[in-house]
Amino acid sequence: MTSPARLVIATRQSALALWQAEHVRDRLCALYPSCSVEVLGLTTQGDRRLDLPLADIGGKGLFIKELEHAMAEGRADLAAHSLKDVPMDLPEGFTLAAIMAREDPRDAFVSNAHRSLAELAPGSGVGTSSLRREAQLRERYPGLAVQPLRGNVNTRLHRLDQGNHAAIILAAAGLKRLGFADRIRSLLDPEDSLPAVGQGAIALECRSDRADVIAALAPLADRDTTLATAAERALGKKLAGSCRTPLAAYAVPRGGEFWLRALVASRDGRSVLRGRRSARVASVGEAQALGEALGVELLARGAAAILAGT
Repeated sequence: MTSPARLVIATRQSALALWQAEHVRDRLCALYPSCSVEVLGLTTQGDRRLDLPLADIGGKGLFIKELEHAMAEGRADLAAHSLKDVPMDLPEGFTLAAIMAREDPRDAFVSNAHRSLAELAPGSGVGTSSLRREAQLRERYPGLAVQPLRGNVNTRLHRLDQGNHAAIILAAAGLKRLGFADRIRSLLDPEDSLPAVGQGAIALECRSDRADVIAALAPLADRDTTLATAAERALGKKLAGSCRTPLAAYAVPRGGEFWLRALVASRDGRSVLRGRRSARVASVGEAQALGEALGVELLARGAAAILAGT
């Protein structure tokens, strides 16, 4: 393949997003030493509106619209995203060209005075921005006070350090990538806090008509992560998952198969539906079929009623 002469990566300007974009840049520079790879930092509407819950201002798509505009206008060739922030349906004309190897997908418990959720006294405040985390917290620890917490990783840690919360729940991947692994007091087992669709994975998006960019990004794709997240996203799409939906899905390879677990819940944690399914998966299409099949099963078991009430 001919080495691209220049590639521009669009990204949000949070510390984690910039880390991800720079990680992609370094991988591309190693693959194509003669290529000039640049990072274009942009502020998205999702970053500007921190006064309201994400679900109330338009959802996760607010984190990527400006990046897509930059690609549509030719100011950028690709965008690096946290896959969990990417809507299940992309706008026409865009594609996910590569899903990179996943970091730890688990949720992390962070506190300055406590080692685990079980140690918190009733009424203790736990900060999170995620309806998925909130629902699972309310189900397992109904005595805790779940408090809204938005902003980037540094902002959330600062609010904890100021005493606004007894503890906060963050994605382990972001903490590890930013050098904050030492802030993690415990990692939440997926049985207790099932991860978000795509959590821990970096997605590379580009225009679907850019065959040159798609080809250049192909070596960055990780097979197991691509298949696992294809199953998760297919399930999310079948259930019409959005930031208003307490929805979790996590797939892992196991013994020649992929094992997919999923959860749909009401925000108050009183209605929780879990499911699991496994299948031999050798292609994205087969992975998507696994996710769709589990989605159909959950709908048949009452997921629609739970989703309608969120």
